[in-house]
Amino acid sequence: MVRKKKPNGEVYALRKHICLSAHKARRIIDRIRGCFYEEALMILELMHYRESYTILKLIYSAAANAKHNMGFMKSNLFIIKAEVNEGTTRKKLKPRARGRSYLIRRPTCHITIVVRDITYNEEYERYKKYAIL
Repeated sequence: MVRKKKPNGEVYALRKHICLSAHKARRIIDRIRGCFYEEALMILELMHYRESYTILKLIYSAAANAKHNMGFMKSNLFIIKAEVNEGTTRKKLKPRARGRSYLIRRPTCHITIVVRDITYNEEYERYKKYAIL
């Protein structure tokens, strides 16, 4: 799991090569995009999809990054960007009758969650006038 932060108050968490289809992950990501952190957790906990647990852990990770790296409060976090990209397809062979083989394709995806503190810009504007330029 790769975690990075952006200088403008945005923090993100990225997870690569998740063993699930990008199409199945997008149906969950579309519901939590634009939600607050706590609201997204409630939505994901009540969903009955297998992929929601993986996305839930990724949102926990993004919030922990925001608290540890930038000092943001988890209650003020807002999911501004959530995207799913297709990854590589793992291929393996399954033995079949008469010595033949059957190709099994396992799709993977990459998920990125970007959160922002909604009070970050207000504090920046408040202390900006005291800065010496």
